[in-house]
Amino acid sequence: MSRNESLPASDDAHLWVSWEDYHRTVDLLALKVHESGWRFDQILCLARGGLRVGDQLSRIFDCPLAILATSSYREAEGTVQGDLDIAQYITVTRGALGGRVLLVDDLVDSGVTLARVKAHLADHYPAVTDVRSAVLWYKACSVTQPDYHVDFLPTNPWIHQPFEAWDSVRPERLSAWINRGVGHAE
Repeated sequence: MSRNESLPASDDAHLWVSWEDYHRTVDLLALKVHESGWRFDQILCLARGGLRVGDQLSRIFDCPLAILATSSYREAEGTVQGDLDIAQYITVTRGALGGRVLLVDDLVDSGVTLARVKAHLADHYPAVTDVRSAVLWYKACSVTQPDYHVDFLPTNPWIHQPFEAWDSVRPERLSAWINRGVGHAE
């Protein structure tokens, strides 16, 4: 990964990711999926973390993007995992979810979300014939192994993604934040 000098050094406990690193990692994930030879009909991204990944992959593969909202990291500005919520419906612009589906997220941490979403698809979407998962980062602590990943993280670091700066910005602070001209919140 390239280093952004404004980011702290990554170590066993923390992985700091710049925007450049983030987009390159998504590109590497797309390449892994492509080189596998597996062809899919739709991409299903898990919101929120998988939205950017899904969008970029949808553009690269020129493939329809479906979105399923899930949430487990809500407390303490998204740093504490709680109960997993899975939305009742999947948003897709045309048709319905079916065929071969590439399920994408930013990372697999505990593995619970990936496993539960796969079970949810099997239970509620009989038109889905095959599901494979793709993530940027795969932590060793996960009980579920993704089909495709870019980086395996044996020390299970907290991943500091570039868009997390907005986790602590609130509307009443936007003007001051924008006027600082800095790409992160304080």
